[in-house]
Amino acid sequence: MEVNFRLVGRRIHEVRAVQNVSQMQLAELSDLSVSYISMIENAKRKASLVSLVRIANVLGVTVDELLNGNQLYNPTEYQTDIDLLLADCDNYEKRTIYEFVLAAKGILRNNRELLNQFEK
Repeated sequence: MEVNFRLVGRRIHEVRAVQNVSQMQLAELSDLSVSYISMIENAKRKASLVSLVRIANVLGVTVDELLNGNQLYNPTEYQTDIDLLLADCDNYEKRTIYEFVLAAKGILRNNRELLNQFEK
């Protein structure tokens, strides 16, 4: 299985954007060039393991989080995305989002059951 470097670059960009870290800041703090960071984010270059570790350390995430979506079996897929989404929410917003997700989950499962009945 190949590593999806486009996905890795997108994850780096997303985490960096949520934290309001510019490519220049990330480059300086990780001892990498701005152009290299840009090429990684745009999947024009494949990030080395050393670079991924440096970037992860600067962004305060694990390399696992940057590689999220590349494994065939990943029980915590989207957990980091959800954590990032909720990071700047107050308790009211978190509860409201939780209620929306719970309702959406119920609707999806009900619709799946209905579709399965019609397919029989």
